[in-house]
Amino acid sequence: MDITLAHLYPQHMNLYGDRGNVLALQYRAQKRHMGFHIINVEIGEPVDWRQVDIVFMGGGEDSHQAKIYEDFLRRKDSLSEALSQGLPMLAVCGAYQLLGHEYRTADGQILLGLGYLDVVTKAGATRSIGDVVCETVLPLTPNTLVGFENHGGQTFLGEKAKPLAHVQLGHGNNGEDGTEGALQNHVIGTYLHGSLLPKNPHLTDLLLSWALEWRGGKPVELPPLDSSWEMAAHEVIVKRRNLKHV
Repeated sequence: MDITLAHLYPQHMNLYGDRGNVLALQYRAQKRHMGFHIINVEIGEPVDWRQVDIVFMGGGEDSHQAKIYEDFLRRKDSLSEALSQGLPMLAVCGAYQLLGHEYRTADGQILLGLGYLDVVTKAGATRSIGDVVCETVLPLTPNTLVGFENHGGQTFLGEKAKPLAHVQLGHGNNGEDGTEGALQNHVIGTYLHGSLLPKNPHLTDLLLSWALEWRGGKPVELPPLDSSWEMAAHEVIVKRRNLKHV
C-alpha cells in the first residue's frame, strides 16, 4: 500500500516546524512497510489531485501568506471538488484560515479564502499564544490533542463545520466559545503547531487510514505501532493542563 502526499508551499508555509507533520506521517507509514511519496507543490506548479491521497499545508507569516495567496485561490475549484469527494487534508494556522470563507483584517479589509471550510476569521485585539490541550470529537484513544498556538486571527465556525476539539488549556479558535479547529468531511483545520502530529500519533494514524480509505474506497484498520516516545511527549503537555487546574 502506497500513499502520496501533496505538500502545498513548503518553502513559504512552514511556521514553527509544521513540516514535522509530513515527517510524522511518513515515519508511521514506512514503519508499517508502506510506500510514502511526497509531492512538493510550489507557486505555479500543477498538481493532479487524482494522484494524491492526502494534502498538507502549514502556517506562515503574513508576508509568506501574501506570496502564495493568489496561487492558492486559483486552485479553488479543483481542490474543493477533491476535498468534497473525500480527499483528506490537514491545514494548520494560516492554511486553516485560507480554507475558510474570508479573513477580515483590523482595518476592515476582507481577504477571500478558498471557501471550503465553513469558517470566517477576523483579526483579534491580542494574539493567542501558548500550549493547548483539547478533547477531540474524533474517535481517538486518548481523546486529547496537544500542541502550541500562536495566532492573531479569531476563527468562528458556521453550521457545516464541526469543531475539531474543545479546549481545556489555551485559547483555541477565538478564546470565546471553547472550540479548537474545524472538521468537515476528511478535512481538518487547526491552530495547533508544535508540530502537531509527532505529539499526537493517534491523529497521525487516523489521517493515514483516511488516506488509504480514499485510495482503496473502503475503511482500513492499521496494524498497531509502538507510540511510547510520541505519547511521552504528549503527556508532557497534558501535565501542564493538570498543573493549571491544581
